[in-house]
Parts: sequence; C-alpha cells; structure tokens
Amino acid sequence: MHFKDAILLNCLNLVWATGFMGKVLVEKLLRSCSQSKTIYLLLRPKEGQDPKQRLDELLKTKIFERAKKEQPGCISKLIPIHGDLTLPELGISASDQTLLTSSVSIVFHSAATVKFDEPLKRSVDMNVLGTRRLVELCHKMTHLEALIHVSTAYCNCDREQVDEVVYNPPVPPQKIIDTIQWMDEDLVGVLTPHLIKGRPNTYTYTKALAETLLVEESGALPVAIVRPSIVTAAWKEPFPGWVDNFNGPTGLIVATSKGILRSMHCKSSSIADLIPVDVVINLVITVAWYTATHRPNSLLVYNCCSGSINHLTWGGVERLAIPLILRHPSHGVFFYPNGSFTDSRLWNQLCVLFYHRLPAYALDLAAVLTGHRPQLVPLYRKLHRAIQCLEYFTTHEWAFSSNNVLMLLEKVAPEDKQLFNFDIKALHWPTYLEDYILGIRQFLLKEELSSLPMARKSLKRIYMYTKAVHLFMVFLLWKLVFMRYDSARKLWFVFVSMVVKLFNALPRITS
Repeated sequence: MHFKDAILLNCLNLVWATGFMGKVLVEKLLRSCSQSKTIYLLLRPKEGQDPKQRLDELLKTKIFERAKKEQPGCISKLIPIHGDLTLPELGISASDQTLLTSSVSIVFHSAATVKFDEPLKRSVDMNVLGTRRLVELCHKMTHLEALIHVSTAYCNCDREQVDEVVYNPPVPPQKIIDTIQWMDEDLVGVLTPHLIKGRPNTYTYTKALAETLLVEESGALPVAIVRPSIVTAAWKEPFPGWVDNFNGPTGLIVATSKGILRSMHCKSSSIADLIPVDVVINLVITVAWYTATHRPNSLLVYNCCSGSINHLTWGGVERLAIPLILRHPSHGVFFYPNGSFTDSRLWNQLCVLFYHRLPAYALDLAAVLTGHRPQLVPLYRKLHRAIQCLEYFTTHEWAFSSNNVLMLLEKVAPEDKQLFNFDIKALHWPTYLEDYILGIRQFLLKEELSSLPMARKSLKRIYMYTKAVHLFMVFLLWKLVFMRYDSARKLWFVFVSMVVKLFNALPRITS
C-alpha cells in the first residue's frame, strides 16, 4: 500500500483553500489522494458571498478541471466551514467545532497574509494570533495525526545560513502581542521599523514569531513546519505554468513582457531561489504522511528551496526570460520589452528616470491633452512600490540547508516519488521558465495560445516604431547640439557623402 493510501485512507482534512498554495493543495488531494474521505475547507465570507458560494465559485476555476475529469464526483468530498483567522476560536460555530474536533485527522495550515507591507498589527493578528487560535483548536482534536504549518524560508532572513531549525525570535511572541494590543494603528506604524529591525518587512517578521509560538504552544501535537522559498508557477501539476496571482517574480515577468519594467536593481550573481508551487504541495503532503506514520521525537522543519540543489541566479533568470518573452509576446504591450537587472543602484536610478518616469509623464501629458485618461504614472507608482518590496530579496543571498527534505526523499517509495514529486534536481530551468511565461499568458492574462501569431506581428511593429523613434532622437540630438560646431558639420557632410558614394558604387561592385 502506498503512503497516500496508508495515511489518507478514511482520513478527514482541514485546509485553507483560497490562497495560491491552498488551491493547489486541495486539487492535489482530490486528484491523487482519492481515498481521502472528506476535506473541510475553512472559508470566510467575502464580498457578500457565504462560504458555500465562495466554494462554488472556486470550483468553477480551471485548476479543478483535471481533478473533475480524472476523479468524477470528487468535488462532493469538499465541505465548506465558516471561519476567520482573525476571530476568537477562528470564528467557527460550536456545532462545526464539534464536527471538526471529532473527525479531522490532518490539518494543513497555509493561511496567512503574504503582503510584505501589511500593517504590523494586522500581520500579527493573522500570522501569529491566527496560528495560536488554530493550535488551540488542534488540541481539542481527538484523532489528530499531523499538523503541517506552512511558513517561509525567509522568516530567518536576518542570517545568511538558514538551517532546518526554529531559531529564537528577536522578541518573544507574547511580548509583541501584548505590546501592540493596547496601541492604536498609528503608534504601531511609527514603531514598526524599530520592532522588525533586522528583517525587511512585517511578513517575514511575523512568520518567525509564528514558528516560535508553534513550538511553545503545540505541546505533544504532531507538528511539522514546511518553509518554501519564492513560490512560483506550477512545474507539472495541475498544468505546467499554472499561476493565479501577480505576486513576486510573476509580476516582474508581466511588467517586463508589457515593456513597463525596463530596469531593476538586482545582484545578478545571487541565487534566485524559485520553487514551483506543485513541488511545495507535494512536499507538504509527504510531510503529513511522514509525521503521522513515523511520529518523529521532535518538531521537524523542511526548507523547501532550490538554491542548494538546482542552482539558478537572477542573472540567469534574465538571460533565459527575455528571449522567451520576445518569443511568446503578450498583447497590449506599451513599449518593446527590453528590461534588465543591474548591480549598480545609481545606474538603476538613472535608468528608472529615463526609461520609466520621463516617458510615463510625457505620454500621460499627451493623453490628458487629447482627452484621454492618464495611465502610466499611476501604473509606475504601483510597480515601483512592488519592486521596492522585492529588492531586498534580489540583492541578498542565503544558504538554505535541506537535509530533512533529502532524508524524506530517501524514505519515499519510487512509485510515490512519481506521484508526489518534490525532487527539484530534475527541473530544467529553460523549459520551466518557458512554461511559466506561457502559463502567465494563458492562465493569468487570459490570452489564448492561438493568438501568439498576431501578438508577434504586433511586437514587430512596436520594434520598428521603437527603432524609428531612436533614430529620430539621435538625429534631433545631432542637429540641436553637434551641428552648431563647424567641425561637426564638416564631419556630418563627409559621412553623408561617403554613404552616397557607397550606394552609387553598389551596382558596379555587384556586377
């Protein structure tokens, strides 16, 4: 019997399902763990929709098409539960709590606010207190076999070497909780830079606190922590290149493909620790099996990363991605795609001025004068805020150890390695990045692959327009500056006469 049957047979699972990883986890459980009895999905009401309506909308998305086809009727296993991380007892009703505590055997906790610039008070409420509320519920579960907490490899980004251990936090979690509970939002905002000192944002800071709280309050619960690095589009499952948000590198690829992103400060030689979402989910499920069946003596941490196993640098991403973007162009391109990473902060600032800000203001001014709505300046403001959040991770490098992940690979049978593949060594980066770019085009931008020939023709026109503008600018600069001097005029006329003579001589040369 394979491990998917051994541990998930007649088991009930509690999952957060609306996030990027949550969707892939639910789809994988439905499709590959067919013996799983019931999957409870914790959903909060949103935009006037109750959990049942949200689940119905979720199941209409493309990600579940393969599961519906391969496992007919699997959708009936999904049971929505009204819940909210920010509410006492997770906002779960007494009757639903009774149902969960008497039935659930495996809990996957991937819910969190992943916004880097989230106010600290809200980030603590969701990422730290939300974890506490979940642990309190798990303590009541009479059949709990595994609690898998999804963290981030960057929760310890204040150190260069990150091992698979839970490090002591800068401040005890309870001290931070007590401190911010009596403060108003404005005061917390003023103190945030001091409180998170050593970490670039509230996300990495609160995820570190959540890990410590988990260790302190889980007691004898069977707990494991999975720390993915930069989660990107699917490698193979459910579809190559599947992605549903603009976060992280996805947003950079979109901005570059539209010709908006022309320059970014980045250490080209640093490792780009990208990890496909399906690799993370396969590891998460395997960790649930191992935790439940082997019951390790201590809490194990799994760094789910690629840098130490399958090396790729940010410079490598640029060299591979730009030609692929030009080969598979998007519609609605503003400028000809030609973005680049630069190690120099000063050069990047100059490029941003001349390639981002000045064209944006010029074109938006033209739009206003012709009665159209300005678009580029607001777009660039949003882009620059996003880049500022990511810059810390593209200009620093970490060494993540993955000994527990490699140990787990040895424990899994060959058949299960195929079904729940988390071995990143086999990933071929050029092929993966091409699928990633095509996936962004198809799943995120909703541009069918059949429209590629038309998009390529459009890109060629933009290329010709771009070259024409460049030639005009060179000619204008020459006329306005250099042609004021006699020597420059003489040089210009010599050059023109040589070009004319060359063209006149062409017929004789070719005859």
